[in-house]
Amino acid sequence: MRGELPLSSLKVRKLTYAALLLALAVMMPRVAGLIPDIGKTLNLMHIPVLLCGFLCGWSWGLVVGFTAPLLSSLLNGMPGIFPDATVMAFELATYGALSGLLYMLLPKKKWSIYVSLIVAMLAGRIVYGIVYLLLTSLGLVKINDALLAFVWVRAFAKPVLGIILQIVLVPLLVMVLERGRLILNNRRTAK
Repeated sequence: MRGELPLSSLKVRKLTYAALLLALAVMMPRVAGLIPDIGKTLNLMHIPVLLCGFLCGWSWGLVVGFTAPLLSSLLNGMPGIFPDATVMAFELATYGALSGLLYMLLPKKKWSIYVSLIVAMLAGRIVYGIVYLLLTSLGLVKINDALLAFVWVRAFAKPVLGIILQIVLVPLLVMVLERGRLILNNRRTAK
């Protein structure tokens, strides 16, 4: 069909987008480190992962999301490899996979971008808490009741600035990329 890319060319473009977004995600903790008090609450690494799901699809979002915190930890020392980067790997994999999957499945309407984003963000935060609980139950992380409350605060309350930034910035970027016909994630046509 006219205007469609051959499959191999599409794969190369998705790989290129994913690699660029992974590089951005790995560099974001360094940017956050420049403004320590605010930087940690912005969750800048999450933005490229969410965009990867929207742009390239759920599988690429999952891989980039899982890889980004681990690679950042190895290259930058931020976040620490265990438990933080390990837990974040599951959280961000959820972000990337769900943002891409929901964007593909929901009708091609602006509201569906927000629904995809918010559901992915909520699910990722829940996965974050569950993985911490799992590591605790396996005895790999020592957590008392006060620390458990801290985990949930860290997942939902502490990153409020980052959550607001993501809700404002990600849909705008997705809409701009849609207008530029740069989205490679197949999407249902609205009826």
